[in-house]
Amino acid sequence: MSEEQTPEERRALFRVVSGDPTPEELAALTVVLAAAASGGGEPAPKPRSLWGHPSAGVRRPLEVGPGAWRASVLPR
Repeated sequence: MSEEQTPEERRALFRVVSGDPTPEELAALTVVLAAAASGGGEPAPKPRSLWGHPSAGVRRPLEVGPGAWRASVLPR
């Protein structure tokens, strides 16, 4: 069993040792193994809600001038 491996075989991620898979089956297996190997890492942190942030209790200064009533209700 000490066969000499070619450079392509040493670089390969996996090899088929029995059977005769079609190119489509090999492609599907490659996709599954690549997805499993990527692992996805840690999930992205959830964005923090600013609802309870201390600055929410502080009122903005009132706007003066034309359109001030509209600016008073727009989000910051």
